[in-house]
Amino acid sequence: MSKNVWMKLCAGLLAAQVGVVFAGATVSVPPPAAATPENVVRQTVLRLVPKATIEQVTPAPLPGFYQVIASGHLVYVSGDGKYVLNGDLIDASKGISLTDDAWATYRKTELAKVPVSDRIVFAPEHPKYTVTVFTDVTCPYCRVLHGEIGALNKEGIAVQYLAWPRAGVTGDDGKPTATYKEMVSIWCSADRNDAFTAAKKGGEVKAATCKNPVKDQFDLGLKLGVTGTPAVYAEDGTLIGGYLSPPDMLEAVKEHSAAGG
Repeated sequence: MSKNVWMKLCAGLLAAQVGVVFAGATVSVPPPAAATPENVVRQTVLRLVPKATIEQVTPAPLPGFYQVIASGHLVYVSGDGKYVLNGDLIDASKGISLTDDAWATYRKTELAKVPVSDRIVFAPEHPKYTVTVFTDVTCPYCRVLHGEIGALNKEGIAVQYLAWPRAGVTGDDGKPTATYKEMVSIWCSADRNDAFTAAKKGGEVKAATCKNPVKDQFDLGLKLGVTGTPAVYAEDGTLIGGYLSPPDMLEAVKEHSAAGG
């Protein structure tokens, strides 16, 4: 979480006061929760970023600190609430990022909650590997990646798409964005795969509405820290990155797959 994000929202310190005045009326604030380290950590985060959605607070590998996942960011907060660390926590003895490992574990758990029936899947008959891709129908590299879907499948890689309209669900006017509506139409099409491929080629998709997971998938992306598309995740929850050529994608997924090399 950038310093700017934390500093700009530090006005939220006012919310910790015993009384808050709005238009001359005093609103009582409930007494603070018991001062356990976990609650102190939560209160620290919310004091700095009042609108943060805290997803997880767990003891960190760093003694005296807790690992906090909130609103698409992972930070470390001391149990007494005095310190916040933003950055990679490195295991010096192994030379690995414990932050990356923590993110991967969390993302794997959350992605597993999305049923395959809510995804758009392009897979070979007997896939060896699977990647989950947050995608937008208009982004150039998403189109390049999908243009190579046959080559990816030939490498044994199943691609499972989740919707992530880059323009968001609603615009500044409060109305659904054009990209969001197009992705809803795709997910509501009789043949999602055909509609998806047509859209990736710049074709027109027939407008359709239904109960769909597009907003939920967009929100999930924010929760997992997605900031752009394509966002490609390996089976173990590791963020591989954005577009990769089929040979490079194969090497990346081998490294993070239960199937191994």
